[in-house]
Amino acid sequence: MTDLKLYAVFAETVAAGSMSAAARRLGMTPSAVSQAIRTLERETGVTLLHRSTRKLTLTDAGARCLPHCRRMLDAAGAAGDALAQARDAPVGELRIAAPVGFGAHIAPALAPVLAAWPQLRLQLLLDDAMIDLVDARIDIALRAGTLPDSDWVARPLGRFEIILCAAPVYIEAHGMPQTAEDLAAHHWLASPREHDSGARIVCNNQLTLQQLCEQGLGLARLAHADAAPALARGLLVRVLPGVPLPALPVTALTPGRSGDPAKTRVALDALRRHFAALPGCLSG
Repeated sequence: MTDLKLYAVFAETVAAGSMSAAARRLGMTPSAVSQAIRTLERETGVTLLHRSTRKLTLTDAGARCLPHCRRMLDAAGAAGDALAQARDAPVGELRIAAPVGFGAHIAPALAPVLAAWPQLRLQLLLDDAMIDLVDARIDIALRAGTLPDSDWVARPLGRFEIILCAAPVYIEAHGMPQTAEDLAAHHWLASPREHDSGARIVCNNQLTLQQLCEQGLGLARLAHADAAPALARGLLVRVLPGVPLPALPVTALTPGRSGDPAKTRVALDALRRHFAALPGCLSG
């Protein structure tokens, strides 16, 4: 395939009117410009320019080729403008993948961003299964817990405080545990990652797990940030608040190590601010 740069040098030479002027525009030497055009003529088998000591004149072949070269340069300029816009302004489609339970946090976090940048579109993929981030062309993936090794860049958003909760109706029926030893006598609701073989109900969806807990079916370990509204409404109560549980790290994954487009940068900033303000979200 012919080097496209040769066509660009030809078009700039015609536009500048001389090889020396084209050389100044392109940051090349006049001899390098002349060599580029000779190479293009040799590779295509046609003469593009008649050269004289005073001026350059297009041949018929050169005249037919020139409009295509100009369109190529225009397209290259448009491509550069599009990349600059992607770098400097949040535009286009932002694709975010997250567990279902994170939907309640993503919406309020990104609403101000979407309102401020009307040319930004959001494609939100909520799935508790690990979707293929490359195939789905994901810009940001939110993950909770320990991450497997990957080439994606991990950006910590915080750590969710985990608390033990139950519904008032459950406590009324089974009593409030007073010590950690009392917990063995109670029904448990758990996620698969907790590997709780003694759980009465195991569910891989954290939102559904909390709903089951609110219905009085047992005790559940919940993120304080998720349970806070139910606690405020009296749908849940804390159990053994003095017993700390391991915090759950929350991470944003992005595919690139540098040069994030503006849409990714503003979304990450908005997510960081939102998670930092959540009840029980610890820094680091």
